[in-house]
Amino acid sequence: MKEIINELPKKAADKHTENKKFLTKLKKKPPKNLDYIMQELHEEEFEKTDCLTCANCCKTTGPLFTNADIERIAKHFRIKPSAFIKEYLKVDEDNDYVLQQVPCTFLDADNYCSIYDVRPKACREFPHTDRKKFHQISHLTLKNVAICPAAFNIVEKMKKRIKT
Repeated sequence: MKEIINELPKKAADKHTENKKFLTKLKKKPPKNLDYIMQELHEEEFEKTDCLTCANCCKTTGPLFTNADIERIAKHFRIKPSAFIKEYLKVDEDNDYVLQQVPCTFLDADNYCSIYDVRPKACREFPHTDRKKFHQISHLTLKNVAICPAAFNIVEKMKKRIKT
């Protein structure tokens, strides 16, 4: 898996123009059954992909924390939301709460998440390849193929399956 992760940024960069063109066309004219296709491709990929062997998302990027996430995680730690924010978060250039540092503070050495049951919504939904109205997040998908080997594979299969 380490080799795949190391090669991923270059593979994604090599496919960036092709993927951007494909996803832009998809956004302009999504097929009626796009969400069904994405759900199918997502499920196929994650039947053979074990995120615990990778965790590249947790090692290289930080999720956005919603107010609901902050409340839920603070409650889990039995601290006030303001204390959780002060300890772990910062405000980014988009005025969103994000982790102060990456890799994620809550990622254990064995790639398990120490707050898995209360993890942020962004983590629960990553890499967002099974999301409804998938065509609306093409900009995010373009970023995620450089982070997540599963997302990369899903987009490659999607290009073969959907002719734009």
